[in-house]
Amino acid sequence: MKIIFATNNKHKLQEVSAVLGPGFELVTPREVGITEEIPEDSPTLEGNALQKARYLYERTGLDCFADDTGLEVEALGGAPGVHSARYATDGHDFAANNRLLLKNLEGKTNRQARFRTVIALILGGKEHLFEGIVEGVIDTKENGTEGFGYDPLFLPEGSSCSFAEMTAEEKNAISHRGRAVRKLVDFLVNHK
Repeated sequence: MKIIFATNNKHKLQEVSAVLGPGFELVTPREVGITEEIPEDSPTLEGNALQKARYLYERTGLDCFADDTGLEVEALGGAPGVHSARYATDGHDFAANNRLLLKNLEGKTNRQARFRTVIALILGGKEHLFEGIVEGVIDTKENGTEGFGYDPLFLPEGSSCSFAEMTAEEKNAISHRGRAVRKLVDFLVNHK
């Protein structure tokens, strides 16, 4: 099954492709002629995912899905949340985001956090939402070199390793995005 995934982020493409498996071919917006930045200015993860999926569907008429992910830190009132990718700057500067997060958590004993992914699928013109959540804590320093974003700081519940210290397979087995994508796959397989 061929389906457009609203991202040009190679890390996300690899993660989602690995979870989707061989029955699916992911197509990027660029591959269908959409080269402009897809808007995502909703105040919620659900809103952003739907906004991106609708943008693709309106321009192509093809089945597509989009995701939005946020790191929600309890001691920061759920921040950075929907602003996770642009927490420290306007761009996707992972190092700056991690530095700002550590600075904002200085002196805080509550380091509870969760990653939440929402996927919006438009299949045959109908909209569907899927959510994946993983609970954990924010470490006091970065560990590991794998993954991207906040992975070096996030210790998932029950693990002493950060996402960035795990193999792609280990991370996908428990991650927020992996959980949301598995719900998406189950839905797609049952609607073929």
